[in-house]
Amino acid sequence: MAVQAVSKPERAATESNGEINVHKIPSRKDLDKVAELPVLDSNGKPHPFKSLCKSSSSGNPRTLIIFIRHFFCGNCQEYLRSLSSSVTPDVLKSISPPTKIVIIGCGQPDMIPMYIRETECPYPIYADPSKKLYAQLGMTRTLSLGSKSPEYMQYSLPSAVVRAIYQGLKAGRGALKGGDYWQVGGEFMFEDGQVTWCHRMTNTRDHAEIPALRNQLGLDGARPPLRKTFSSGIRRSSSQLGRKLSDRRKSWSRSRDRTEKSSPEGSMMQEVKEDEREGDADNKQETSK
Repeated sequence: MAVQAVSKPERAATESNGEINVHKIPSRKDLDKVAELPVLDSNGKPHPFKSLCKSSSSGNPRTLIIFIRHFFCGNCQEYLRSLSSSVTPDVLKSISPPTKIVIIGCGQPDMIPMYIRETECPYPIYADPSKKLYAQLGMTRTLSLGSKSPEYMQYSLPSAVVRAIYQGLKAGRGALKGGDYWQVGGEFMFEDGQVTWCHRMTNTRDHAEIPALRNQLGLDGARPPLRKTFSSGIRRSSSQLGRKLSDRRKSWSRSRDRTEKSSPEGSMMQEVKEDEREGDADNKQETSK
């Protein structure tokens, strides 16, 4: 999987959390610069960024836009799984003011269908492979993991890494289309075209926690419900496979016994076995005398 080269001075700057203004609201000038920047849907069709942020005809004056990392990032996938289980479309409909959620990644648009399958995210997903939106809105580039595991991670870090590698192998040549591994994202709340709240990631696992996001949406700060994990799925599948093999062995054994009894050779063998048992019984009686 391709990783873009970054100079040492740039790495030093981007890995310094002190230089990232996590909650600074973008200026009107910044928003004017990104208004016409294109984001691509899964078919590669461009849409101006402002079309995602403006009030929709369905009456959604507010939009939460979540910028993720590359499309193979296990941390971001976990974040969207936790978000989707905590803030479902039905929950979103109950919010006032009406709100929509949009996801933007930095990979190629033809990776979006894979990402939807892996995360089961019910919200629209777009791609910004140029990363111009990320840069203009003040998001940074780093490979730092941070000092602690976030609450939204219900898989262990090694499990997330294994999943990402597996997805990359399954994607074949698509593994090169996931996006820039150095790029991190953030969350931006737009209302009537203006940013009212934002959070920029300072490391690769630093999405705003789900309870904080729920508070910003006007919901309670409940944690996301526990989901079925990858490892439990493996254990369950292995257990089911073991039971199936055991049942199959028993079936084969019964079938073999029936075959032996029904054939002439089987009948003869059965008679020999019975004679041997009778002989053993006679020997035991003589011994006891």
